Amino acid sequence: MQEYINPPLMELESLLARPTASYEALEPVVENVFEAVKSRGDSAVREFTTQFDQVTLSDFQVTKEALDKAGEEVSEDLKTAIQQAKSNIERFHKAQQTESVYVETMEGVSCWQEKRPIEKVGLYIPGGSAPLFSTLLMLAVPAKIAGCKEIVLCTPPNKKGEIPAVIRYTAALCGLTHLYIVGGVQAIAAMTLGTATIPQVYKIFGPGNQYVTVAKQWATRYSVSIDMPAGPSELLVVADGSADPDFVASDLLSQAEHGPDSQVIFVTTASEMIAKVTSSVQEQLIQLPRKAIAKKALANSKMIYFTNDDEAIRFINAYGPEHYIICMKNESLYVNSIQNAGSVFIGNYTPESAGDYASGTNHTLPTNGYSKQYSGVNLDSFLKAISFQKITKKGIQSLGNTIELMAEAEGLEAHKNAVSIRLKKLSNGS
Repeated sequence: MQEYINPPLMELESLLARPTASYEALEPVVENVFEAVKSRGDSAVREFTTQFDQVTLSDFQVTKEALDKAGEEVSEDLKTAIQQAKSNIERFHKAQQTESVYVETMEGVSCWQEKRPIEKVGLYIPGGSAPLFSTLLMLAVPAKIAGCKEIVLCTPPNKKGEIPAVIRYTAALCGLTHLYIVGGVQAIAAMTLGTATIPQVYKIFGPGNQYVTVAKQWATRYSVSIDMPAGPSELLVVADGSADPDFVASDLLSQAEHGPDSQVIFVTTASEMIAKVTSSVQEQLIQLPRKAIAKKALANSKMIYFTNDDEAIRFINAYGPEHYIICMKNESLYVNSIQNAGSVFIGNYTPESAGDYASGTNHTLPTNGYSKQYSGVNLDSFLKAISFQKITKKGIQSLGNTIELMAEAEGLEAHKNAVSIRLKKLSNGS
């Protein structure tokens, strides 16, 4: 990891940069896939699966038999763990349910808002270097609670051309039936455009690599919404001398092992912590099965010392981390000062892994600084708020003149007439 001590203001902009390719450089590939899927459907999806995943498939859909058998292929201990995680995620997301809002803005004028589920949603579950069944829980559970009628799941094949049993088991546990062995850009294109096999959806959820991120943004050109532009994972830990260096190092490595384009940042106001954390990272790294991946991520990662809290907080908010761990003696200052973060983990005994798997919060979060304007996935992500209104005779008589004056001022006579005709009939006793 690169070390920075009291970086001058002119360097801060470069410290905010993520190790990602330019989206513009990836767009030609994404456009080509979308155009091919648009014109040739399943045939194009098969070709790109062979090209990108080195797997040739004749049928994308996972059978009911494969879903039913998945439980036999997963250990009882792991099934128990998944069930507990699902229970916590359900509890947290059910707590986000809200009542309808009803207001009588004036006598005879009633306005209210109700939430309705998005009917058709697509879930993308990454599976390139690890089968992320935890992401399936994070997306399927709130989709089910919201009441989405059609939930389509796409995930890449493994080297055998299959979906790992743990993903099939988790999908079955969540009540999903529409599973497709398709990954990458072609999966996003298929859910966006629809094919003979894969249904078209209205909104796409799920993280992925840089190509998937660009593909999701490309999908919006076809009137398909997305949860957020979630790309390679990232973590920022802020810690002072009250933190355990081994804990800090373990958290940094837990994100670094996600992929070579992940990024981890360590911010501290205690200069001695840099050496301590560096030593612990080196000791723990050699024990990791995915150390080669973690090393590449660490090469793009940073340790930064600031002399005071204000400078550290200013940098953290400017960076806007996806995951943010606070291990500070004055933790309340950092908790209350954060404006831009996907999910916050507080204290020495709150590892980021807890949110990734089982505490109950959602781990599908904005990356690359998008926490400045996006929230992480939550129950409302799967819902639409629809407004309603009803106006009585007395209400239109009280409000009508206001509407007429405003419509006339904008030069929209038909708008005015829609009120005037009603008022005239009421005044005539009709």
